[in-house]
Amino acid sequence: MANSLLTGQRRAGVLLHPTSLPGPWEAGVIGSEASRFLDWLREGGFRLWQMLPVGPVGSSLSPYQLSSAFAGNPRLIDPDALRDLGWLPSGAATTGGSWEERRALLHEAWVGFRARPNPGEREAFTAYWQAERYWLLPFALFRIARSRYGDGGWWTWPEAIRTHTPVATGRLLQEAAPEIREIAFEQWVFDCQWAALCRQARERGIELIGDLPIYADLDSADVWWHRRLFRVDAQGQPSAVAGVPPDYFSTEGQKWGNPLYDWEAMRADGFKWWVERVRSQLRRFDYLRIDHFRGLQAYWEVPAAAASAREGRWQLAPGAELLRALGDAAGGQPFLAEDLGTITADVHALRQQFSLPGMLIAQFAFDGSADNPYLPANQVESAVIYSGTHDNDTALGWYLGLDETARDRVHRTLGCGPGDMPGALLRSVWQSPARIAMFPLQDLLSLGSEARMNRPGTVSGNWGWRFSWDQVPAGLAAACRRQGAEAGR
Repeated sequence: MANSLLTGQRRAGVLLHPTSLPGPWEAGVIGSEASRFLDWLREGGFRLWQMLPVGPVGSSLSPYQLSSAFAGNPRLIDPDALRDLGWLPSGAATTGGSWEERRALLHEAWVGFRARPNPGEREAFTAYWQAERYWLLPFALFRIARSRYGDGGWWTWPEAIRTHTPVATGRLLQEAAPEIREIAFEQWVFDCQWAALCRQARERGIELIGDLPIYADLDSADVWWHRRLFRVDAQGQPSAVAGVPPDYFSTEGQKWGNPLYDWEAMRADGFKWWVERVRSQLRRFDYLRIDHFRGLQAYWEVPAAAASAREGRWQLAPGAELLRALGDAAGGQPFLAEDLGTITADVHALRQQFSLPGMLIAQFAFDGSADNPYLPANQVESAVIYSGTHDNDTALGWYLGLDETARDRVHRTLGCGPGDMPGALLRSVWQSPARIAMFPLQDLLSLGSEARMNRPGTVSGNWGWRFSWDQVPAGLAAACRRQGAEAGR
């Protein structure tokens, strides 16, 4: 079956997480600035907008450490839209302030919603609750239990809550019914606003690419509620965790700490958790990037007590069975495989079996090897090429950090000089044979390392970058459209 991302014309898109949008709050929201960005994408001839995971984040703000694999991030909710619906007073302050102040506005909107005798809204909210109950009820209970028993991890809660016995769960449902409804309302609002964003994108001929982290966070509603699907003990502790061996990003490898799947338990119920998860995300996105795709063929198992990821070992995973189940549920294979890192022939075979495009990173092309798959001469059509990703330095920051030997290699390969970077690298991406070309907005703006989104292996100073419209040159959209046309995109 052909992958729908690769059908039709050659296309280009932009990688930008919604939190990086401009606006008056401490992070971007899916409101008027998102609409303005969609207009800019259309003006620039872009047909794709790729984002990072949009689930609820913790204090690290990492979109890869989520308290739910299904829920939306309430930080992305636009308060202005709540005021326009009449759920907030017309004079309510919906500009500036912290996340705590914005959360107070969400509560005020919940009060306003309940005070409005609007049967249509209430029916829509009830229908949402019933349709999403599989994940929404555990998520709401998780949020409530965390507020009552502490945020040190669900494994620290009282045993009856930790194991969610029927008696304890029933009592919590009864005692916290109003809180449960408010959390459900918050998620309904998120998905209503997201649906509006999707409609605006479709009207502009733009499709959305989401991101599916391969693992769930240990301290998440998913692992707490579906503990039998994960390799954790009765106290909620894993004996081994996920990670990757030493690679381009880290000489010690990365010990992520996520619990590993119990693949036999997953297989026993037809991968239901995965299927429901993908269905929920495909209601928000047209395509999904499967993060760390190689973990579906074989994953790096690291002992929980290990000092570093170097002590791990490879274990096989049932990737073909899983992808078959997901494809059946999705009616196709609308996936992009993040196949970076230690990739073997078996991983390529799995990706090719399901006709999934892989990823090419332009920055990785210059190690001096003639057979480097990222070299312009070696790139393939059935792929998505990026000038860089959220884990890379910006194209300019990367170039400025190279030694003289590596810079000379870049100049020779791209036929450029020092004054033509990062433009020459971006042109090579535009002209790549890969059917899809993607650019982090930072690279289109020629920003340096100060605009980097993430530094793998570090725990602070990440995920906070935002752009402002005064950084966007007036002629940039037209220049992008022109380069796209010249490249047949």
